[in-house]
Amino acid sequence: MAPDLTLADIRHRWNEVLDLVESKDRIVWIAYFDARLESYENGRLALDFRDSNKLATGHDYQEARLRHRSLLQSAITDIFGVSIVVVEK
Repeated sequence: MAPDLTLADIRHRWNEVLDLVESKDRIVWIAYFDARLESYENGRLALDFRDSNKLATGHDYQEARLRHRSLLQSAITDIFGVSIVVVEK
């Protein structure tokens, strides 16, 4: 895909990204499945996890996300053909 990738493009195909992540590592998928795609600018995709804290039991996979972020970024590159840096808001 061209470098003019938009947040709408990423949202449209986000389930494909998650499916690819899940096929490689279910634990990493669990860490990212409830991310809200907040913004995309200058090759940086910001993810928001505030909704995951609203659950009665809550869950925080921030440490796992940090350790395995490269797998998510690799899946994004595979789907969109561009390298994207993932950050958390």
